[in-house]
Amino acid sequence: MEAIAKARFVKVPPRKARYIADLIRGKTVNQALSVLMTVPRNSSRIIEKILDSAVANAIHKAEGERLDVDELVVTNVIVNEGPTIMRWRPRARGRATKIRHRTSHITVTVVNNDETAGQGREE
Repeated sequence: MEAIAKARFVKVPPRKARYIADLIRGKTVNQALSVLMTVPRNSSRIIEKILDSAVANAIHKAEGERLDVDELVVTNVIVNEGPTIMRWRPRARGRATKIRHRTSHITVTVVNNDETAGQGREE
């Protein structure tokens, strides 16, 4: 069973969020949470919340079936670029420069470990 959680218009640059996404991709949920709790970055806190939401969505989707949270695996973490918020900062001699506040759209997908074992992936 697959569960997805999305967060849109997050005020984190995609480049910084992709660094954290690469750390947790392919790990179990418990391993991913331990990594996210130890990495001292703002984007790790945001991705941790999205991962918690994906786990909650998986539990909700199970609808009475037996679902072990320890068997969930983070299969896909996608960080796309959102809209860039433009601001202006005054500079010398009456000029101004653009300040770009970049945003992200982050998607986390978790899958039950039984399904990933059946696909025949070898690593």
